[in-house]
Amino acid sequence: MTEQFIIAPSILSSDFLHLGDVLQTCKTAGADWIHIDVMDGQFVPNLTMGAFIVEACKRGTDLPLDVHLMVENPENLLQAFAKAGAANLTVHVETCPHLHSTLQEIKSLGCKAGVTLNPGTPAESIFPVLNMVDLVLIMSVNPGFSGQSFLPESVAKVAKIREKLDALGSSAWLEVDGGISSETLPKMIAAGANAFVAATAIFKHSHGIATGIAALRDL
Repeated sequence: MTEQFIIAPSILSSDFLHLGDVLQTCKTAGADWIHIDVMDGQFVPNLTMGAFIVEACKRGTDLPLDVHLMVENPENLLQAFAKAGAANLTVHVETCPHLHSTLQEIKSLGCKAGVTLNPGTPAESIFPVLNMVDLVLIMSVNPGFSGQSFLPESVAKVAKIREKLDALGSSAWLEVDGGISSETLPKMIAAGANAFVAATAIFKHSHGIATGIAALRDL
């Protein structure tokens, strides 16, 4: 397990009127990735960003774009998001009946391949592909909206997947998303996570984006 930690602000909670400025502020404040939540209004009850937002972010920052596809039939969208500039493409086990081939296609497009699962989906469901992924994303809220309360049972799921990744000798990032704050981030570090998506804790921080990132980094 690497000793490096990744902070990935989720622009779902950012001010889209000033997205370019937001991206620059995140980089200056020490963000490592920019997390982009793509929702189709079908797999999750919200409709958000398409490939054109990824392309705009690519023009606005040189930070890696960490794209989470919360969509049905993600295999139909991989090429568009890769072309738009995604560095990481993460798909859900629940929406990929041919998960191995979907992950292989992501890699063939030049992106890092990630797999994720909903809070109610057992950790074991992604074990068969852990040896081929670059990133595992654990949702610590039910996907769809930012600002939700952290689900404490996700800590044990992170620990279980960390144990499996270590047994495989995998260098994949173990990322967590949902309710990450100064209270919950230390629990996830202790469980073995090393990449952290945060929305409200950064973009709704009372003292601004830079202070929100710094508060998480200090932990």
